[in-house]
This record gives sequence, C-alpha cells and structure tokens, in this order.
Amino acid sequence: MPSHRLNLLSFSGKTKILHMSWMAFFISFVVWFNHAPLMMVIAKTLGMSSSEIKTILILNVALTIPARIVIGILVDKFGPKRTYSTLLAVGSLPCFMFAFATSFEQLALARFLLGFIGAGFVIGIRMVGEWFPAKQVGIAEGIYGGWGNFGSAAAAGTLPALALIYGGDEGWRYAIATTGVMSLIYSVIYFFSVSDTPKGSTYFKPKKAGAMEVTSIRDLFFYVLMNIPLYATLSLLTWKLSPEGVSLLSHFSAICFYIGIWTLFFYNVYKIVHVNEEHLQQPVDEIHQYKFKQVAILNLAYFITFGSELAVVSMLPLFFFETFHESQGISMVQAGLLGGSFAFINLVARPLGGWISDKFGRKHSLSIFVLGLSAGYFCMSLIDPEWSIALAVLVTMACSCFVSAGCGAVYAIVPLIKRRMTGQIAGMVGAYGNVGGVLFLTILSFVTPAAFFTVIAVVALSVLVAVQFIDEPKGHMTEVQEDGTVEMIELN
Repeated sequence: MPSHRLNLLSFSGKTKILHMSWMAFFISFVVWFNHAPLMMVIAKTLGMSSSEIKTILILNVALTIPARIVIGILVDKFGPKRTYSTLLAVGSLPCFMFAFATSFEQLALARFLLGFIGAGFVIGIRMVGEWFPAKQVGIAEGIYGGWGNFGSAAAAGTLPALALIYGGDEGWRYAIATTGVMSLIYSVIYFFSVSDTPKGSTYFKPKKAGAMEVTSIRDLFFYVLMNIPLYATLSLLTWKLSPEGVSLLSHFSAICFYIGIWTLFFYNVYKIVHVNEEHLQQPVDEIHQYKFKQVAILNLAYFITFGSELAVVSMLPLFFFETFHESQGISMVQAGLLGGSFAFINLVARPLGGWISDKFGRKHSLSIFVLGLSAGYFCMSLIDPEWSIALAVLVTMACSCFVSAGCGAVYAIVPLIKRRMTGQIAGMVGAYGNVGGVLFLTILSFVTPAAFFTVIAVVALSVLVAVQFIDEPKGHMTEVQEDGTVEMIELN
C-alpha cells in the first residue's frame, strides 16, 4: 500500500502505535466507566440512597478536569510511553479499592481517585501526533479518540454479563476488579511495545515544566483568563457536593474546598508567570511564535462538542423513557439501548471528522460540524411524545454524527500548534470538554430537556463565531533541538 495511505490491517510502524494507543485509551475508559452499568446493584449491596448514587456520578468526573492538565504536563516532560504505562498501572489501584469497598465513604474516595484515569486520553494525542504526519494526523487522532472512547459503551455492554458469570450478590465486585487487572497487565504490555517517536526523530520537551509557554504578553493574560473556567467548574462541583446540593460535604468542608481551589488557581497563575517571564522579557522571534488564540478557540470547540456529548449521553436514556413510556410503551431497557446510539456513532463519526479535516481543511470542517450540531440539538429540542421513536432516534444519531465529527476535527488541529507542548494543549482542551459536561448537566437540573437542548444549540452558534477566528494550520511549525538545531515540521 502506498505510504500516504493508512493501512489499519497492518500491525507495524505507526499503525502499531495507533492500535496500541487506542487500546490503552479504550481500557482506561472501561475502568473509568465500570461503575455505570452496575450502579443499581452496587447501591443495593451497600444500601445507598438516591443522593449517594448521584454523588458517585459527580465524583467520577470531578478529578478529571485538573488531571487532564497535570497529565498534559507529565506527558510532555516524560513522554507518552512512560506516562500511559504508569497511569494504567496506578489507576488499577483505586479500581480495586472501588471493587472491594464496604462503605459509601470508601466507595466515594475510590471513585474520586478513579477520575484521574479519565485523563489518559491526553497521552495518546501526543503519541499519535509524534508518529503521524500532518496529512494523516486528523484521521489517526479520530480513530484513536473514536475507538478508544468506545470503552465506555463496551463497559456498559459487557460488565453486567460478566457480573452474572461470576454470580452471586458480589459478582459486580469481581467484574470491576477484572477491569483493574486488565489495566495493570496492559500497562506492562504498552511499556514494552511502543516508543515515543519513530526511530531518528526528536521528542521535543518544554523548556520549563509547570505551565504552558506562550510567546507574547497578550497571550500570557489570555492564558490566565482561559484558566478561570476550569477552577470555576471545580467550585461548581463543590457546590453540588455541599449542603445546597447532595450534602456529601459540610458547610465548613465546602468552604475549605473553595479556598483550596482558588489558592491552587493563584498558584497556577504564579507558575504561568514564572515559566514565561524570562523568555518574554525580549520579543520572541517570529519563527518560534504561535498564537494562543488557537488553543482558546479549540477549548471552546471541545467545550461544545465533547462537553455536550458527555451531558447528553448521561441524560438520554431517561429522556427517551420519560418521553415515550406512556405514549408508546417503551421500557427502561429499550430506552437505555436507544440512548446508547448517541455514543455508538463515535466509532465511525470521530475518525470521519478527522479524515474530512485532513482532506478538506480544518477550519472549514470544524465550522460545518459545529453548525450541524447546533441544528441537530435544535431539532432534538422539538422531540415530544407524538414523534415516532424511529424519527427521534434518527434525529439523535444525525446530531451525534456532527458532535463526534466535531471532536475529531478539534484534535485534528491540536497536534499542529506547538509540538513540544502538544500534551499540555491536549490536556487543556480536554479539560474544557469536561467543563462543558458539568455545566450543561447543571443547566439540565434547572430546566426541561427541551430547553436544555436549545441552550446547547444557542451556545454552539456562539462557538461557531469564535471558530471563524482560528487560523488554518499551514506552512511549518518550528522546534529547537537540544544542540540548537532548528527543525521545521510540516503542517500541510
């Protein structure tokens, strides 16, 4: 097969790296979402209340927001091979804690810690970006994201059956523990099967760790500003766990968390300034500059694409059940299967979004996908009990195509901004996806599903305007090797 083609049936070279990496992502998502299909039996075993169940669901995403930032820093510093292997191995420990917890408090702590493994996605973005040229990076990142993301659906489809095979009231424990064993074993396999770059290539690292480098004073302030929503979302999660929410935290504990979150924010601002102050004292040569607005716009794009996907996947089964139960007799099981159609599209649509970006231009492709998902969510807001189920599912899947393709289009651009900081950029963009999920689910708690879909559609139109200001990656990006040699990396 010609070298410019991607032969997915091969298991050598860059294709091997792609397969090994999406499988690592797949396993990390199986572990991250291993509680969801077993939540009812877990609650029964431990005598959990409805509010405690909701708490577990919130805790599962809480740590992922800062974790994606941290993992982005670590992968740029230590490389994807060591970072992914370590994350999978360490992530198995809270998985085992969760599997054999005997109280709600133990369960909650384990679930909170498991949020860290949800940041594994960021690592593969850098790995795939190292191995694939710009003309293929979109579809490669799309395959990595789409196929790996299917781990959550695989967990939903297999873990209940596995629990039944183990048998007994405690079968769920062994099913969840099995995913931890998978993660631990694969961490070793991954470490000995991959390398950070192709032979002869340089793995570029940031000059300083702890924050992203920017290339102008204006971008420095922009970078600080774009960090505020991340900490605001952590504050929102704290509020949901406080007495005003599900009452897991006392008033005093919540106040301590608020203080800790914003203390961490100001420390982060200090690190941002510290990392950048020296090289910004003089103007940065144009050849080494990049525009932080590229990162900021991708943050917003992933906020609306993956953020809306996270929120909608969480509420869609219940939405279908409440909409069609009385009018058309749909059961909860059937509603769950229909709701799963939204995430299932990821397998094809996300790689397709990356391929279209490679083929027809990244800015225009992303614009079309954001416009399409806006129209899709507006149509979903019109679904009512009088609709046929087939039409409702068709509209939902059409919307999902644009959402998933949009995710692929975002990460078709991420590796083309600044190679040595791809992990940090991917981490920040990914964190904004989680911010979107938390914010949209919070909105859902105050409005009807129809209004919820309408809000997403309107926000998407705002993001569409922002996308028009992104610059199409072209020409070359410049990196400097340790010996001072300048290397030009082609972008188109």
